Amino acid sequence: MILAIARRELRSLFLSPLAWAILGVVTFILGWLFLARLDLYMNLQSRLMAAGSPIGITEAVGASLFGNAAVVLLLVVPLITMRLVSEERRNRTLALLFSAPVSMTEIVLGKYLGILAFLGVVVLLVALMPLSLLAGTHLDFGMLASGLLGLALLLAAFAAVGLFMSTLTQYPTVAAVASFGVLLLSWVLDWSGGGAADSVLGYLSLLNHYEPFLKGVFDSSDAAFNILFAFTFVVLSVRRLDADRLGA
Repeated sequence: MILAIARRELRSLFLSPLAWAILGVVTFILGWLFLARLDLYMNLQSRLMAAGSPIGITEAVGASLFGNAAVVLLLVVPLITMRLVSEERRNRTLALLFSAPVSMTEIVLGKYLGILAFLGVVVLLVALMPLSLLAGTHLDFGMLASGLLGLALLLAAFAAVGLFMSTLTQYPTVAAVASFGVLLLSWVLDWSGGGAADSVLGYLSLLNHYEPFLKGVFDSSDAAFNILFAFTFVVLSVRRLDADRLGA
């Protein structure tokens, strides 16, 4: 039943002009940033070699692309997730879900997996950009895989926040703004603490758990943090819908 709901959610996304517009705009923006960074690297390569500090193309271009992708998608994911539950609530079809022979956990996981599948397409499009460089150079596949894994885990956390915010209101726009606010706060959380990565605020910052992946460093604690972050908001979404069903 979870997979059926996920397929339905993914199908509805691709039937929506908004999803296609988001894919097109995100691909165009990231493609332009990728080419701009590649051009800068080609212009500065001889100077870097002369200075004795050669930087690989994967580090200079790939890591920059993944960093830019995280910022762009922080703005975009709330637009994708804002309709997940809020539109059901606004159209008064949420009661139909409550009366269906499925649990709230199945409903939430189905919707969440549908969004993750859509975001997986985005990650694939991002991955194709640095992979296109294989035609003329060598890549550090370890760093590339680390960056892609970090981006996938980060997007899973973004989607979980957007899902939860969508359960709180019947207005998609409100859900999108609230999701963006929470994600932005979690991104810059440690700035108020002086940027100390070892502080409590620093530990809770999504940015601090994403940067190691961009450097090609896989730390299981960073991966676990993103998974637990997403798990927390998915559980909150289930509890929110359970409370709605009991109050209906």
